[in-house]
Amino acid sequence: MGAEGLKRILDRVHAACLASGRDPTGVTLVAVSKTATDDQVLAAYAAGHRDFGENRAPDIERRSQDLPGDIRWHFIGRLQGNKVNRVRPVSRLLHSLDRHDLARYWARGEGPHPPVLVQVNIAEEPQKAGVMPDDAAGLVAHCLELGLEVAGLMTMPPLTADPEGSRPHFSGLSQLRDTLSARFGGLGHLSMGMTDDFEVAIAEGATLLRIGRAIFDGVPQAETGD
Repeated sequence: MGAEGLKRILDRVHAACLASGRDPTGVTLVAVSKTATDDQVLAAYAAGHRDFGENRAPDIERRSQDLPGDIRWHFIGRLQGNKVNRVRPVSRLLHSLDRHDLARYWARGEGPHPPVLVQVNIAEEPQKAGVMPDDAAGLVAHCLELGLEVAGLMTMPPLTADPEGSRPHFSGLSQLRDTLSARFGGLGHLSMGMTDDFEVAIAEGATLLRIGRAIFDGVPQAETGD
């Protein structure tokens, strides 16, 4: 599977954008391929998709070498500083910049430094990664001081049986983005919304969706994207 699931989700994304009065071209679907097979990824690629997400350094490193070179790889997982040199050269966007030391690692070394999203623990859950909302401005400022491009914010709301339960968290991230954009400029992207709640995320302004389970059948939901 892969191509069929991709088409179903793209149709739903399109419909959700229209229902919210948004241009569908303003929303990018990141197909989270972390537990999909290479054949599933290639099926989605053959259907025209190019944005894929991985959450482990060895996987994004290998797949960037083994799969077509025009795939745009997004890193969506928690990243250790000593693995940055495996992820940064092959990533289009880092969704999970969650601490000051990771910003310093990302800014080191030669070559281009892909843009980053600051990960915000919008619900302030102790078990989750991400900077607390009150500390997000400090982390954004630190990234900018290092010369990094902060393209926006990312979050993962608490799991809930009702997608509407995610709405206040998505709305909160959107408001925080607007506040930080007024202060720092930029920060256009909101990475939020997974299989169970992406339509709500679109209504609240998501520009990047992280969806895997609904595309690659049987992929379980996990903390950084499903």
